[in-house]
Amino acid sequence: MFPELLRTHIAGIVDLSAEQVVLLEAHYELMVRWNRVLNLTSVRTVEEAVLRHYCESLFLGSRLPAGSLHVCDIGSGAGFPGIPLAVLRPECSITLIESHQRKAVFLREATRAMPNLEVFAVRAEEVAGEYDHAISRAVSYEDLAPVLQKLGQSADLLTGAEDPPANLGFSWTKAVPLPWGKHRVLRMGRRV
Repeated sequence: MFPELLRTHIAGIVDLSAEQVVLLEAHYELMVRWNRVLNLTSVRTVEEAVLRHYCESLFLGSRLPAGSLHVCDIGSGAGFPGIPLAVLRPECSITLIESHQRKAVFLREATRAMPNLEVFAVRAEEVAGEYDHAISRAVSYEDLAPVLQKLGQSADLLTGAEDPPANLGFSWTKAVPLPWGKHRVLRMGRRV
């Protein structure tokens, strides 16, 4: 069911190989198992997971510039958008930042066979270094404000329709509505 739903909903946006679909489905199945004891996501149906987690993440990945990028995913949670991005763009190096220790354990297990992913089990404020792109999904602007400008030259955020505050320190392009639902957009910005 997962492969068919994913291919149907992402058609015309990205082309996934059979191997990429297998990797994404394995992540989904692991997430469902772990979610029984660890609150990784409130999404309960496979279709909702495909749309909200995987399609949104792949959409973001399709909008990043071509080439090898160094990307950090702030507040990765169950691995979104970082894990689908790493599957879609194996040439990119992705750092998943998750301060919740149990979620970080899940992320380490989920990324064990993915060489382009690493997990930092710390608060984003503690991460040193700068990335080409800082990405995030479902993290509040308030929580991103202290770290976004420090971590990324560019920021790519999957958010609600509200405009980002000026204190984030980025110049934003026009919000790109996501094809799968009301009030969800991709915000892309460059540090000023």
